[in-house]
This record gives sequence, structure tokens and C-alpha cells, in this order.
Amino acid sequence: MKNTIDRCGFAAALAMGAAICLSGPVSAQETFKVGIVTFLSGQAAQSFGVPAWDGGKILVEKMNAGEAPAPYDKKGFGGLVIEPVVIDEAGGATTQVQEYRNLVQRENVDVVVGYVGSGDCLAVAPVAEELKQFTILYDCGTPRIFEDADYEYVFRTAAHATQDNVGLVRYLKATGVDIETYSGINQDYAWGHDSWADFKAAMGQIYPDATVTAELFPAFGAGQYGTEISALMQRRADVVHTSLWGGDLQAMILQALPRGLFQRSQVALSAGDHSLPPLGDNFPEGVIVGARGAYGFMAPKSELNDWWWKIYTDAYDVMPVQAPYRMAQALLGLKLAVERAMEANGGKKPNSEELAAAMKGSSWESPGGRIEMVNGNGHQAIQPIGFGRSMKNDDGHIVLGDIIRFPARCVNPPADMKGIEWIEAGFPEAECE
Repeated sequence: MKNTIDRCGFAAALAMGAAICLSGPVSAQETFKVGIVTFLSGQAAQSFGVPAWDGGKILVEKMNAGEAPAPYDKKGFGGLVIEPVVIDEAGGATTQVQEYRNLVQRENVDVVVGYVGSGDCLAVAPVAEELKQFTILYDCGTPRIFEDADYEYVFRTAAHATQDNVGLVRYLKATGVDIETYSGINQDYAWGHDSWADFKAAMGQIYPDATVTAELFPAFGAGQYGTEISALMQRRADVVHTSLWGGDLQAMILQALPRGLFQRSQVALSAGDHSLPPLGDNFPEGVIVGARGAYGFMAPKSELNDWWWKIYTDAYDVMPVQAPYRMAQALLGLKLAVERAMEANGGKKPNSEELAAAMKGSSWESPGGRIEMVNGNGHQAIQPIGFGRSMKNDDGHIVLGDIIRFPARCVNPPADMKGIEWIEAGFPEAECE
């Protein structure tokens, strides 16, 4: 089944899209078509896909109106109206490869920005290279994209998952958490296993005497965690690590709360900020929370972040968490790359080769801090990351405090090393000051 959402039909329900359709027909030269691929259905939709596109939608609306702050204040992309074509990422890697070909060969998009799933990123990247299509991977976390292959037309504008767990262990140390024992509960697929491997390796460097008491890998989408919670309670580890996300994470938290897990162990969520809005004040106090970047409560103070936070909360009445931040940093980096390429080619709409040349090795400010395309031969971003601890504010609502942000080069490997090798070597060339 073709998952493309007709842009005018979709726009009827979306303010941004409506503005595009109501603006009347424009020539191909006047528009810049961006294929957006993210989960609009399925388990990853609520936590990642829908909030990401919500962020993209409001940002595109503001950029088309010329209402973004400098240096993003030129209308559209260099005066070209941004025309999004949105695709549902559901269906698996084989489906996404076909949908990618449809976007490029039938929809004739100028750029593809997409993919939350690491399997989808790994499947689509070689196809982008085959079709010579400029493509931005905006979210997926597997380090394998640029550690196992080189690409000319593929870029990732967010750091890979190594920083999540290196930063988390650095946060535990920086906040004085004593650890003699630790356990892990992570989903039984590549994300869960890779996250646990990075966490264990980082613990081996920073807490070399700590020992593992339990390694649990429930199935993705299991939903019921009674057995695992009982095991964690019995093993009584000082710290419980988890990279669970989405409905799995929410279910685990709600099931562990009455069992007292959060009182017995220091629970640390490597990527759990997206569970704060849906759980609200039901979120337990004292939990260490990461966001795969310096996002939301952990974002640095800046005019750009203040503006981004306001337009998002005004539009959706909820704070932005990690997924919309990553979509925003992808689209802002794309905008500057398009405009840089147009400056170099005399103002024409740039082709994929010109876009790749403009994006390679570039850097830009985002609401979550500076993005630097310095790894993967200039195709892979590094960025700062933040962590905090859940607590109640003066009004009794759950927020994050004790926030620490780590510089990009403190938590990401240098360009010539794979993530796990960098950790096991003791973080050479790390810059944490």
C-alpha cells in the first residue's frame, strides 16, 4: 500500500499545508520539495514520529513565512517555497526502500529527510547512494551507518547512540552516585543490545570495580514487565540502566512504581525524556533522564531555543522533547546548506551534488546547541548532550533539575575511531572541559 500522504489532502488538516495549497500553483523552480519520512502510525508514532513532524510542520510554516530568527530568516529555502511530502515510516525496511524510490522517482523530491528506525536507515542509505539522491537521516541512532560504510549523498544531522551512554555514565560520576553493582533492562533488538554494550563499556572505564547483577532483554513491545521487575528488585543493584522507549518505557515505569523499584535503585533512562509529557506528574521523582541530545529541559539557554520552545508550545500546548528537536536541527541545517549551495551556483535550485558539497563538514546552531558534521568524513554530526534528574517544582509538577550538559567532544568518538573502540580505549582525545 502506498503510504504517501497527498500533500493538499494532508494540508486540509494542517495549517502549514493549507497555507501551501492556498498559495496557488508555483513552478518547480519556485518550490523545494522535501520528502519527510517518520512514523505516523505504530508504536513509535506517539513518542517519536508524530512529535517530530509536529515540530517540522510548525518550523516549515515559520520558514516559509520568513518568521524564523537570523540566520534562518530568509523566506523558505533561499526564497524557494518549502513543499513537504510526508510519508509514514511504518511497515519495515523493505517497505521503506520502495517508498524511498517512490519519493525520488515519482514524487521527484529534491531532498529526503527521514527515518527513526535504525534498520530503515541502514536499508535506505545504500539506495540513496545508488540513486545519487541527497538524503538526511534525522533521528536513527545506530553507529553502523558511517562506521561501516562511506557515503557521498547521505548525511546524519544527529549524533549516534554512543554519546547517550557515555554521557549517562559521566553524569552518574559527576553527580556523585556510588556504584558497586548495576543492572540493565533493554529491548531485545539492536538498539537495546548496543545501548547496553556501550553503557557496560563506559562503566568499565569510569566505575571499573562495579559489577553487573542482571542483564535483561525483554522482547520489543512486550508491555508486561512483572518478571523483569521482580528480578531487578531481587538483585538490588545500585543503578538500573534502561534504553527502553515509547510505550515499553511508560509501561515499565507504571508497573515498577508500586513495586518500589525507584526507591530501591537509582534508575537511569538513557533516552527517556519523551515519557515526561504523557506521564506528567505520574513520572517518579529521582530518576536520571537523558534525551539523546541537549533537548527540552536540558537545552542551553539561547534566543533560538526560546523561539523554538514558544512556537512549539503555542502550537501544540506541550513542551518539545527529543524528536521535534532532532527534526528541527535537520531542517535548519538543510536550509543553510541549500542557501550556501545557491550562493555558489548563482541562485539556482541546487542539485544533490551541490547540496552534498554544501553540507559536508558544515556546522550550525540549533535549539539544542551547535551541530558539527565532523565524523563520517564530514557526513556524521556530533553535538552536546544533557541529563537531569526528575523532581517536583514549587507548583508540585515534575520537571528536570540537577542538569548537566557535556560538550560534543566529551561524549562522541573522534573521527577516526568507532564508538565502542573509543570507549574501550579509555576515551582518547575526549574534551570535557
